Amino acid sequence: MVILNEKFFDSKDEMTEHLASLLENTLSQAIESDAAASILVSGGSSPAPAYKRLSGLDLDWSKITVAMVDERWVSPSHEKSNEAFINSTLLQDKASNAVFVTMKNEQQSAIAGQSEVEARYQSLKQPFDVTILGMGPDGHTASLFPHADGLEEGLKTEQLVCAINAKESEVTGSITERMSLSLSGIANTKHAILLISGEAKRTVYEKAKEQGSELDIPLRAVLGLPDLKLSVFWCP
Repeated sequence: MVILNEKFFDSKDEMTEHLASLLENTLSQAIESDAAASILVSGGSSPAPAYKRLSGLDLDWSKITVAMVDERWVSPSHEKSNEAFINSTLLQDKASNAVFVTMKNEQQSAIAGQSEVEARYQSLKQPFDVTILGMGPDGHTASLFPHADGLEEGLKTEQLVCAINAKESEVTGSITERMSLSLSGIANTKHAILLISGEAKRTVYEKAKEQGSELDIPLRAVLGLPDLKLSVFWCP
């Protein structure tokens, strides 16, 4: 089973401080030992302060590759683009020198663009040094949404990425077509960090630890990965 380390913080500031320090140390150690580092990042409000803090640190950013955990199949200039979010938070200041690998290409659909994205991700330093995950109130992580088209393939494929078309909901919004790390892609990391905030999501997380269908709560599949080092950070 997953190697689980739960850390419950009193505030978002405390969680941000701990996350930023952990990421700085992880990336520094990877550069020192391997002369390169890879970090897989998610969008969302939880990691944003840590990204902004990281961006100003004196790391050798030219040796750090930043890649996406998941992406909506929209233009990088779209307001809902995770790429745009990472560009405006992490890839600023000193971190603007990092190598950035995107999940979007010119293909009309995610499924048509999947093989090109897979080739990009296969070229990354593996296993990834650190992967930052979030979780939605429906129990999705990355873009592995409950009962989405492509979810079953995403949970069983050995490829790193998968094309997903989610069932439209309040959580997904109207943009349901996504590219995502597969379960194998999530497993392919030295350290995964799951960020959760609020009591409602805490309840969903606790439910995900119970027995049940991975199609209902895809986070269950991550929690069931053998030998994955997973840190779960929660704050109110």
